[in-house]
Amino acid sequence: MRVFVTGHKGYVGTTLVPMLLEHEHQVVGSDIDLFRDCTFIGDIPDVPDLVKDVRDISVEELHGFDAIIHLAGLSNDPLGQYRPNLTQAVNQEATVRLAMLAKQAGVRRFIFASSCSNYGAAGDTFLTETSRLNPVTPYGISKVVAEQDVSRLAEARFSPTQMRAATVYGIAPRIRFDLVLNNLTAWAVSTGIIRLKSDGMSWRPVAHVSDVARAYLAVLHADRKLVHDEAFNVGSTTENYRIIDLARIVERQIPGTHIEFTHDASADKRNYRVDCSKIATALPEYKPQWTAARGVLELAEAMADKDLKPEAFEGARYDRLARVRYLIEHNALDHNLRWVRGLGNDIGKDDLESVVCS
Repeated sequence: MRVFVTGHKGYVGTTLVPMLLEHEHQVVGSDIDLFRDCTFIGDIPDVPDLVKDVRDISVEELHGFDAIIHLAGLSNDPLGQYRPNLTQAVNQEATVRLAMLAKQAGVRRFIFASSCSNYGAAGDTFLTETSRLNPVTPYGISKVVAEQDVSRLAEARFSPTQMRAATVYGIAPRIRFDLVLNNLTAWAVSTGIIRLKSDGMSWRPVAHVSDVARAYLAVLHADRKLVHDEAFNVGSTTENYRIIDLARIVERQIPGTHIEFTHDASADKRNYRVDCSKIATALPEYKPQWTAARGVLELAEAMADKDLKPEAFEGARYDRLARVRYLIEHNALDHNLRWVRGLGNDIGKDDLESVVCS
């Protein structure tokens, strides 16, 4: 298949694209590459790409593709709360626009990176894809509305699929440290302290980045009738944990560490526990290979080799919100999150590297 991947240089994208290439798909990417100077490990896949904001993609650029895998967006709750209007514009409005253009261009499959954040404040009950959606952040709301609007476009010639991914962890070239298991492990490795920023009682499903990428591949390969206008919780039902239990896994896996709560740790209203049996039953190709415990060991080994410091993983190299704020403050991005001076090709790269990526 000829596959167009938005956000192909991000956390999931840098894991997914090599898998697509291994299966002999032809891949073209689109990414504004906000994190171009901040690769953690390995190489960024070299595929034809557009350095173009997802808000600006044209119908002409989508002709000839069999499928779109739409990963691009403002990627978490803190970033969503920083600019709620932009979260709506990028995650919701640009997603729907892209889907409409894809349909117009004759692209038959549209696979959308949604999120289990859609369930929001849900309590202890296991949630299926038909459970009530209750988003509690601008990010979650943007994903819910985008899902609903894209679903309305479904017809015989256009088949959307909504991928509600669990909270991702694991090593990738463009790793994020603003995700819970990555962050807890980074604190443990760098300081010996597993730093909890909440009371730890909220539930989260977690999934390794490579298992999330495998789910996209399984949907791409599936018979259309199995995935047409369907939503899937992406992960494993057994991989739901309270945040405190994730911290305890880190404590067990990394000797000499201990858990501490920050002085302002409080309850997190985001609280959801998901059932992933639908994807396991509908898509036999999807076989998750990771557990949180094994993932911590992978993370710890890679982080130890990098001599990672808190100022790096909590700062503008690996934290999405910190990176965006830094680029705005240094006039590399404007307040609409667009590159200044030619899509970021002239942004004082050496200066940025010396401060952001040291």
